[in-house]
Amino acid sequence: MFDLLIPTLVLLALMAISLIIRHERISAMGFKQPKSWLGMAGLAFITAILMQLFDIGVVMPVMNRVTGETIDYRGFASLQGDMGQLLTILVFSWTLAAVGEELAYRGFVMRTLGRLLGEGKTGVVLAIFVSSLLFGLAHTEQGLVGVVVTTIDAVVFSWLKRRFDGNLWAPILAHGFYNSVGVITFYSTGPIYGLW
Repeated sequence: MFDLLIPTLVLLALMAISLIIRHERISAMGFKQPKSWLGMAGLAFITAILMQLFDIGVVMPVMNRVTGETIDYRGFASLQGDMGQLLTILVFSWTLAAVGEELAYRGFVMRTLGRLLGEGKTGVVLAIFVSSLLFGLAHTEQGLVGVVVTTIDAVVFSWLKRRFDGNLWAPILAHGFYNSVGVITFYSTGPIYGLW
């Protein structure tokens, strides 16, 4: 699990250095006051549920058949029925994953790529694609299926950020809800590798 954190921690360190050099505050990464916290949280929650359903109903089953593999959940092998581990993972899901990864990938990487590639349609699409692919590749411990799932999820998180005018809180909330639903389901039922 520590291997998963290394890319995020490196990106967060680079982001901190960039902010210091540019004399910017962390709010420059996209932390804004939304028009409605409830509206944003509601859409983030619905999006997270739909993402989970799409992942287990479409992406995972297709990838399972194409690759002959399933997503690698070994990092969560002892989670089922272990309340202490569930609570620990939920804390990490909301801190290091939701806040840390979104700040690193949708905040720093997407912003940096946007500056390099431009704010035109092509630049935006490339920034989303590259940052999403990097996010997926940071999850290689879950195997090829996990990389594909997280890359697709990252595209949705990027869309949410754009949907809320660059507000990083939207993908943070969706990411936190997504992970929470996933780990609570795993705790309750064990791993799900797809619906068919």
